[in-house]
Amino acid sequence: MRNIIFIAPPAAGKGTVSDYLVKNYNYIHLSTGDLLREEIKSGSTLGQEIDKIISGGNLVSDELIIKLVEDKLNTLDKNKPFILDGFPRTLVQTEKLEEMLITLGVTNNLVVYLDINLEDATKRVIGRIVCPKCKRSYNLYDEKVKPLKDNTCDDCIIELEKRSDDNEETFKVRFNSYLENTSPIINYYKDKGLLLSVDAMSGLDNMLEVIVKEAKND
Repeated sequence: MRNIIFIAPPAAGKGTVSDYLVKNYNYIHLSTGDLLREEIKSGSTLGQEIDKIISGGNLVSDELIIKLVEDKLNTLDKNKPFILDGFPRTLVQTEKLEEMLITLGVTNNLVVYLDINLEDATKRVIGRIVCPKCKRSYNLYDEKVKPLKDNTCDDCIIELEKRSDDNEETFKVRFNSYLENTSPIINYYKDKGLLLSVDAMSGLDNMLEVIVKEAKND
């Protein structure tokens, strides 16, 4: 299986697709969002600073994200495929990631762009709830990804949580900021012939079929 780099706006479905790949194809899931939230949860000075940035709907600095990802990549099992979820988000991060992967000798990569508009993404995010333990995402308004038991993780059997930044006003800032920063990244990967564009509203089964086929190199 090829390593997967997700390029997609918030609420496009990266978490749901990643969860499927981890369970069915033994992927290692590296989410920059989780790394940041873990730092916030630690209560450190850095975590408090990150919390203010994210709560305001803004993105943390390239330098901070690059360091978090680089440290994590260096600890991964090289015999397993990995998923990068939420990185890169700027052209600087994209170029640095290419350097990292070359240094690690990692060349079997696929960049997946999940395409979704603001209106559809906003509807998704308002109903999103997440397991604080395994980080699996659910949605109150989508029957295919609702928890089996109200507000309870199917796997961990613990109460689900709503992210502090999942409100409509903050989300719109995050979404538009993301699109502004990632437009050059999409063109960068298109030029290299590495980009797979998938309609995020085409249905989960269709998304998975397309992505798995390309990841397998079938």
